[in-house]
Amino acid sequence: MTANTPRRAADILVAQLIRQQVTDIFCVPGESYLAVLDSLHDASIRVTVCRQEGGACMMADAVGRLTGRPGICFVTRGPGALNAAPAIHIAHQDSIPLILFVGQIERKARERGAFQELDYRDVFGSMTKWTTEIDDAARIPEIIHRAFHVAMSGRKGPVVIALPEDMLTEMAAVADAPFVEPLETHPSLSQMAQLQKRLWAAKKPIVIAGGTGWSQQAVDRLVRFAEAFDLPVSNSFRRQMIFPERHGQYVGNLGIGPNPPLVKYIQEADLILAIGARIGEMPSQGYSLLDIPGDGERLIHVHAGDEELGRVYASNLPIHASMEGFAAALQTLQPPKEKPWAEARTALHAEYRKWTEVPTNIPGSLQMGPVMAYLRDHLPADSVLCNGAGNYATWLHRYYMFNGYATQAAPTSGSMGYGVPAAVGVKRAFPDKTVVAFAGDGCFLMNGQDFATAVQYDLPIIVLVIDNRMYGTIRMHQEREFPGRVSATELKNPDFSAYARAFGGHGERVERTEEFIPAFERARASGKPAILHLLIDPEAITPTTTITAIRNRPR
Repeated sequence: MTANTPRRAADILVAQLIRQQVTDIFCVPGESYLAVLDSLHDASIRVTVCRQEGGACMMADAVGRLTGRPGICFVTRGPGALNAAPAIHIAHQDSIPLILFVGQIERKARERGAFQELDYRDVFGSMTKWTTEIDDAARIPEIIHRAFHVAMSGRKGPVVIALPEDMLTEMAAVADAPFVEPLETHPSLSQMAQLQKRLWAAKKPIVIAGGTGWSQQAVDRLVRFAEAFDLPVSNSFRRQMIFPERHGQYVGNLGIGPNPPLVKYIQEADLILAIGARIGEMPSQGYSLLDIPGDGERLIHVHAGDEELGRVYASNLPIHASMEGFAAALQTLQPPKEKPWAEARTALHAEYRKWTEVPTNIPGSLQMGPVMAYLRDHLPADSVLCNGAGNYATWLHRYYMFNGYATQAAPTSGSMGYGVPAAVGVKRAFPDKTVVAFAGDGCFLMNGQDFATAVQYDLPIIVLVIDNRMYGTIRMHQEREFPGRVSATELKNPDFSAYARAFGGHGERVERTEEFIPAFERARASGKPAILHLLIDPEAITPTTTITAIRNRPR
């Protein structure tokens, strides 16, 4: 559109989203942005109406997580915006490109304590890359263009834009902004030469891949580099889709409760090539795996955000580069003739495969080990697995092997309630993919109402609700710190299979191991959104220990 044609502000806004090739938005409607809803009526963008703003924004997060371009969410002012805040925190901690549009009070009512008034710069400023408000309709293309650029550049993250209700109905004559490409930064030739030299001198190196900004091409290039150098490769917490876990170079996930031989190897490594990973609290095992700040000798830190380099850890070779740029540069490196770490890499991979052998002796009649073995061996390779937070997620992260990029949606922030809305968002954006959500009984009921969204749009996700009738992670910590003094962690749950049927989906209860496979296949065949209610013994708190063992351990 040229700058000579007057348009309504809401129409200008929607036109900018179309210019940025947005195909999906997720929302809970509100009177504060009725003009945008009216504009979307005739637009090519698919609108998904959700049941709660937190779920809507988590759906947008999941789309941003898998596509690399900002997921888009619209919510109304005040309570609507605050309901979306958990998803903004997830996107901030997880470095996910996301843009949240918030309807706002009329400009003339500001600072009067108007109905549902909030200062969004104050509310969201500490957990976004940028929070702003559009006062002038003529500036909409400029601000939307900048928002996409900010969300996708450097360390990716969320942007919040407030839209005053009266501004959205104003007329303006302004041209549309151009399409925004992600900003790719590249390492210098001298940095790659130093990396080459350091790799040739290493005796015990390891690669830790993490963060966001990857693509299938970048992952493929990382795999080729690892193969050429015969390097062991790990990944940081809940970033398992970055490197194929069945590959011979892979040595395990550096998350919660990692394989002890992997931890020992990293502690003894003389070169740690961290690509994209911030090496935060979870992968660093409570900031104990590397010295802070350290002498800089062991760590070569590659990150797209220059503010992350040197923020916690010293590195004598910090490399400011995007994942695409760095992965391309890796192809220029030449492997040494001798690789003194090759035998250790082989042993580490063997330890990893042993670590992922599923147990079949946990308490109770439903064994999660065979459940995971079946999913690992029978789901299509491009299936997307989603989860929130809780001890149940250990089964997924330890025993399921992710083997392709864009197959995992899980919050590194440890936020409960993420799995179900993430699965809805993924299935909406990728209808041909198999999408499975894992949720604990406590986790599910935080955003389980958006199962109704899956039913409304005929999105046949499969949700596994793993029910041990308690907030399991907190109970585990409680038994460790205050054994036998159970307080505020027990739950009385509904029949989640009946919940699914009440919404119009497929639901079944699974109480024994042998019931799972036929139930799962019936869920797949139903063509409906499905919930399988898996009842596990409360004693089976992790794959390797029980509540009683934790309570009775020597102190």
